[in-house]
Amino acid sequence: MTSLFGLGVDIRNALYNRGFIRAKKLKGPVISVGNLSVGGSGKTPFVLLLGELLKQRDIKFNILSRGYGRRSRGVLLVDPSGPAREFGDEPILMARRLNVPVIVGEDRYEAGCFAEQEFGPQLHLLDDGFQHRALARDFDIVLVTPEDARDRLLPAGRLREPLSALRRADAIVLTSGATPESFPLDSKLIWRARRGIQAKDVPIRPVVFCGIARPKNFLMQLRIAGIEPAAEAFYRDHHSYTERDVQDLTKLRVQSEADGFVTTEKDAINLGEFLPALDSLAIVPVKMELLDADNAVDTMLRAIEERRRA
Repeated sequence: MTSLFGLGVDIRNALYNRGFIRAKKLKGPVISVGNLSVGGSGKTPFVLLLGELLKQRDIKFNILSRGYGRRSRGVLLVDPSGPAREFGDEPILMARRLNVPVIVGEDRYEAGCFAEQEFGPQLHLLDDGFQHRALARDFDIVLVTPEDARDRLLPAGRLREPLSALRRADAIVLTSGATPESFPLDSKLIWRARRGIQAKDVPIRPVVFCGIARPKNFLMQLRIAGIEPAAEAFYRDHHSYTERDVQDLTKLRVQSEADGFVTTEKDAINLGEFLPALDSLAIVPVKMELLDADNAVDTMLRAIEERRRA
């Protein structure tokens, strides 16, 4: 099955590379942030970081996202106070943190057209866009982790594309200790990013729970910050919490004699109406830092300007 999946990926990419299928182009420039694997490389924290860097330069932008996990269909402008089931947890998080328009849609070109009709042809950040080749982009950023270098294609592994796909990227972001020697980077721009947490006002012995792609990483970051959990509860990525889940977490707190709870921002969104039911809940943001950020952004904007002229 892996070989069949890989063959399908190769054929699709070849059709785009040779011009048999043409990507649709928006009026405003598009910066894509993506990865090779299914979840867990830090795409959303990086979009948040990049958004903050663009805001510091007074560059107007919006975010285009598929809105993974939402139950709605079509193109929608994200309401930051809306439910995750309508817009998706990560789009709501990005809208809240950056206070910029976030548009969800299965077809990112249609989402971009909507954005340009509503807000003008400003810059677009394409969230999780590396494999979404139907939309043309002016700059491709791909995040990689150490696991990617030794992983396999779906369904045997977590890779959506082989490492050779990195040739399409403009900048490779090394995260979680990834090293350039592990990847076919050629003459690509190499950026380095660090991901951590901001643990403030956290209970001393909490129940740690989350529904994210790599929960062990979150647990490790908490321990590095000196937080030792009394108990743990992990759910699938983008888990939508129910009343039963909250009851189970409350029982776990009693059984483990914990003095509160700790979770991620994304999980807090997915708790929705059940959020107030968990007393002494600490919501821990994930923060990403890009080394030599000013130079990286300068290089990216210069490359986009040159390509738009051409």
